Amino acid sequence: MTTAQLETSTTATPLATKVVQPRPHVGTRATVEQTFSMAWRALMKMRRNPEQLVDVMVLPIVFTVMFTYVFGGAVSGSVGRYLPLIIPGILAQTVLTACVATGTQLREDMDKGVFDRFRSLPIARIAPLAGPMVADLVRYLIASTLTVLVGLVMGYRPGGGVFGVLAAVLLLVITGWSMAWVFTWVGTVMKSAQSVQGTSMMIMFPLTFLSNAFVPAGSMPGWLRAFVDVNPVSHVVTAARDLMNDGSVTPEVGWALLGCAAVIAIFAPLSVRSYRRKL
Repeated sequence: MTTAQLETSTTATPLATKVVQPRPHVGTRATVEQTFSMAWRALMKMRRNPEQLVDVMVLPIVFTVMFTYVFGGAVSGSVGRYLPLIIPGILAQTVLTACVATGTQLREDMDKGVFDRFRSLPIARIAPLAGPMVADLVRYLIASTLTVLVGLVMGYRPGGGVFGVLAAVLLLVITGWSMAWVFTWVGTVMKSAQSVQGTSMMIMFPLTFLSNAFVPAGSMPGWLRAFVDVNPVSHVVTAARDLMNDGSVTPEVGWALLGCAAVIAIFAPLSVRSYRRKL
């Protein structure tokens, strides 16, 4: 073959184009399985790093003892009469405090490049986000159990019995899981773990302290009570009190669950969308 023929053959051959394979569709069953796989990974991470459980093992005890003895006499006249008011409030506070760690740990994993590996795998986009949150249910249960046990040691006797306590704990665990989506979104938006923690605290503290968790709303000024009455945490705390102290399922339970569903519907898609943009 002559040189001219070689040149003609080379120019006639079309350039090879890179074919981008579409990402395979992940079904619902596979998404659930992958989410639980990520949850198992998060649980193993907790096992190897027990310091991740400090906030749910120490803070419930500290908060329960501290707030009860500081505010008990001033608010209710005695510690014994204050316990039915404060224990459900402490439950809500400890669960919401535990949610803050969700966004912080997510941001740390993203900074370390862990999620870059997940991106290369044929898995559902939501699995790396939802998996650790499923594992965090264990943290919420630990915090709730310790709070109730400390309250029992201090003399709290829930009138709702075992059913009322378990129902209140379940409601608060659901609330914690739904609120964790807010901090997950914050974790995907902020640029560092420190900024995630600071922003999450700015969200969490007004929700918990500007509520009826520690004092009755009737003792507050009118302008503050207006905010407390519409605060979703106040509805959750009231529902938990009704369940634990009376064993009654009031409309507050429905409002609390409706609020949880609304938070998930808003912030779960926002978290996934922001996560896909960052990676």
